Amino acid sequence: MDRSKLYRRFRTLLIANRGEIACRVIRTARAMGLRTVAVYSEADRDAMHVALADEAVLLGPARARDSYLNVERLIEAARKTGAEAVHPGYGFLSENADFAQACFEAGLVFVGPTAGMMNAMGSKSGSKALMEKAGVPLVPGYHGEAQDEATLAKAADKIGFPILVKASAGGGGRGMRIVRSAAELGPAIVSAKREALAAFGDDRMLIEKYVDNPRHIEVQVIGDSHGNLLSLFERECTLQRRHQKVIEEAPSPTLNAAQRETVCAAARKAAGAVNYVGAGTIEFVSDGRDVFFIEMNTRLQVEHPVTELITGIDLVEWQLRVAFGEALPLKQDEIRLNGHAVEARVYAENPTKNFMPSVGRISTWRLPAEAGGLRIDAGYREGDAVSPYYDAMLAKMIAWAPTRDVAIERLNRGLEESDVRGIVTNIPFLSALMTHPKVRTNAIDTGFIERELAVLTQAAPAPGELELCAAVAAILNDEQQAARAQAGSPWQTFGWQPVGRRQRNFAFRVGHGPEQKITLNYGSGPATLVVGERELAFTTTAKEGGFDLTLDGVKSQVAAVIDGHELYLRTRNGRFDLHWVDPFGGESEEQAGEDKIAAPLPGTVVAVLAEEGAKLEKGAPILTLEVMKMEQTLRAPFAGVLKSIKCKVGDIVQEGVELAVVEPSGE
Repeated sequence: MDRSKLYRRFRTLLIANRGEIACRVIRTARAMGLRTVAVYSEADRDAMHVALADEAVLLGPARARDSYLNVERLIEAARKTGAEAVHPGYGFLSENADFAQACFEAGLVFVGPTAGMMNAMGSKSGSKALMEKAGVPLVPGYHGEAQDEATLAKAADKIGFPILVKASAGGGGRGMRIVRSAAELGPAIVSAKREALAAFGDDRMLIEKYVDNPRHIEVQVIGDSHGNLLSLFERECTLQRRHQKVIEEAPSPTLNAAQRETVCAAARKAAGAVNYVGAGTIEFVSDGRDVFFIEMNTRLQVEHPVTELITGIDLVEWQLRVAFGEALPLKQDEIRLNGHAVEARVYAENPTKNFMPSVGRISTWRLPAEAGGLRIDAGYREGDAVSPYYDAMLAKMIAWAPTRDVAIERLNRGLEESDVRGIVTNIPFLSALMTHPKVRTNAIDTGFIERELAVLTQAAPAPGELELCAAVAAILNDEQQAARAQAGSPWQTFGWQPVGRRQRNFAFRVGHGPEQKITLNYGSGPATLVVGERELAFTTTAKEGGFDLTLDGVKSQVAAVIDGHELYLRTRNGRFDLHWVDPFGGESEEQAGEDKIAAPLPGTVVAVLAEEGAKLEKGAPILTLEVMKMEQTLRAPFAGVLKSIKCKVGDIVQEGVELAVVEPSGE
């Protein structure tokens, strides 16, 4: 094949992706003097990546298969805008060999490996055979073409339980199940195949021995069209939930220098088996002693910034230079490891409700400045809408420092100073994870988060004296701002009273808990707050995002967001959500009948798991929804009888729609 058709200099780049990675690629491309073209769906008309690019093209409706996964529309968008190259980002079509080939046939430079390289390494089963031939260590498993249940069951029995069933064409934990007994195998295969087919259009499975207490180690590689192939050290991605990475760091705190060189050499050998060109990642599982090849990701990874921070290399820039046909600018012995970097993925999800995705409009977006070793790669801004159609990742926060301990401290400080409202995020969960003593000492494995979930998602502490006073101060500051915005009289200003003292009573509630009351005394003389038996003098000084509250002589920083009668506060004691009880009464709470099973978010019904009239135990599965590319199983809230099912497989349902009714057993 003529390499000049594969790799050549270009001036206009189309980014075939959305969100954080599209924004990330656009920034580097523009810094290199390239013109950038964004693509978007109808749900993303006002998205951040659309605003950043020089031009943008509408692909189609919100669903990914009608927009970001539509190869013909992407090629047409490149043609219409004069784009000469396509960067696929990660996810969507980034590892789709047919898309890479379609770009080549359309005369476009694909910023990544060739279709042949993708086919060789993209199939988990095919790549295992290739790695075995190349002498790369493998986990025992079945990677054959026969996919009938009997063959898979026989292979599982031969390997020995526990095993891992996973999609041959998959990634990101989709189409993957841990199976610990023969009885679990059949249902796991059915579920994994269904999820794999929906996510990748390919339901082929492979089976591997499941390594107990495993660690996930991966090596960043990059090759050029001149035969140069480099490894850029390794990353540790052991902190995962449902096979999806949550925290990544580089270098691995698990490996010593000799182990590091061994795994990096194995990675170069693996990529060299296909003469790899472009950025890619060789993934390994470790039992604490040895490492075994899992798969190769033939694209840029979500966690690539930690490698960039310890090497000083812009991987997107190197990807583009390789696509230009240039040789890599450094040799293997010229790449230096400097310090330590840790990354946290910020998602729109609710950790206290089984990490259910959260959708809505971002009303507050406050992340700390990128300084002092802190980097933020974001795909959203204040006012942006988070839709149910795509992955729930909002941003990545990455911290660099000379040592791991300091990098973790910097990352946690950045998380603690972040406030995102309007949707629910996993920021408090990430902070709890980073402060866990076993994470600090690296006493972890890939099952750590699931085992520690109760600790990591425990309820916020009850608001104390500081928080109640801060809640009153937040309301008063808000009222003062509203008064100043009007051409009012001094009679409207809080605290102005010619003679005497007045009182104002406040009541707050957390969830369905009891009311907590506090009294404001004001008028002639200093204002005070009465909490229980204590009367405290206080003053406030407004600042961006909140205020300084001086209470009983101690000044504290408070972040505050008020939305009607809902208050969010961040104090030195943590994060608090309070409800300001209506001082004029009349509040009512409508509660949906507990017997009704409703859609928690918009999604697609992918399985009905129980029949009408069936007797159900509490927690029994009733149906499965696909929401934000992940399956969510809805279960019986109590023991009873399934009175009715009000949906069928394939139905697209909106949030709050009643899907089933369970009648209590009466016991």
